[in-house]
Amino acid sequence: MIEATAMCQNKDIMRKPIKRIVIKVGSSTVADASGRLDRENMKQLVEQVAQVWRQGTACVIVTSGAIAAGVEQLELKKRPREIAKLQAAAAVGQGLLIHEYTRLFHEHGIQAAQILLTQFDMAHRELYLNARHALDQLLAMRVVPIVNENDTTTVEEIKFGDNDMLAALVAVLIDADHLALLSDIDGLYAADPRKAEKVEKISLVNEITPEIEQMAEGIGSAFGSGGMITKINAAKLVGAARISMQIADGREPGVLQKMIAGEEVGTYFAPGKRKIPGRKLWLGFSRAVKGRVIIDPGAVKAIRDDGRSLLPAGVVGCDGDFTIGDTIEISDDVGQVIARGISNYSAAELAGIQGKRTAQISKESAGDFSEEVIHRDHMVLL
Repeated sequence: MIEATAMCQNKDIMRKPIKRIVIKVGSSTVADASGRLDRENMKQLVEQVAQVWRQGTACVIVTSGAIAAGVEQLELKKRPREIAKLQAAAAVGQGLLIHEYTRLFHEHGIQAAQILLTQFDMAHRELYLNARHALDQLLAMRVVPIVNENDTTTVEEIKFGDNDMLAALVAVLIDADHLALLSDIDGLYAADPRKAEKVEKISLVNEITPEIEQMAEGIGSAFGSGGMITKINAAKLVGAARISMQIADGREPGVLQKMIAGEEVGTYFAPGKRKIPGRKLWLGFSRAVKGRVIIDPGAVKAIRDDGRSLLPAGVVGCDGDFTIGDTIEISDDVGQVIARGISNYSAAELAGIQGKRTAQISKESAGDFSEEVIHRDHMVLL
């Protein structure tokens, strides 16, 4: 259901105080029209964070801008497109970016720390937990963590997408109360407001429906690698962890204070009604998806309504070149993804047993085999 109601109603939804907030600062917020750092806007954002921090809300910043800083330092005419050049610009710019944040926070008597993460860190449970412990300790020491994707070593295939998903993962990681996505678009619209006139902004989203996802398709940013669809995916993740989220204009004066106070700003995504355990969230969202299995209606009911594992008999097809231990999606026969989980079979093995019952597989198998394609304990419903 889509609601275009006023944001002031959020006060009734966001009942618990925001004690921990993750603030994602997009490329278009820290960069100017030329693609170089916008120091004045960075300054006003840091002033807002410092004020929120002094009021008792612990803040983590997930920032873009390393490439923009590198573009400026290298005196490039525009942001490059080639991965190698982007990585080179990031290598030059990462130190400059954290130096600028450190300098700005120092003016307010606040310490800042740099944390560089990749999806590899999030996909491996031990590294995931190490990142959590490091962030928790920094917050306990009254230090503002400045998190960025490690663009110097990250390749296109494993990029988070303009840091939206990285910010969502960090919000789950630290058990935040709220995620703020600051960009050059002040919320979710029925169509791209930069291309169409008199487009209605959706102020409140209680549930992410296929209609909401359709709205988000094709709405991107001038300088970032992501778009509105990456923000919707981020909302799905944090919503499953019962974390609220807002999309707002990063250049709007006092935008963070307005969020904390529950005032009308941007688009507010209400948290989910049911909290999924942290390990299942990690299984469902932190690991790269390597493939997909398509299942019949009976298997959909068994998984969704009865809490069962996925058996080979319910599989009608598979896509991708996944192996044992990879994360794969489970979709129904019309393409709707209903779950993710860790596969007990490779794609080639599953192709040979799909649609078969356990007794038949047992007769045909020369050795041990798994009765489940994905065990319920290693699956998360979406």
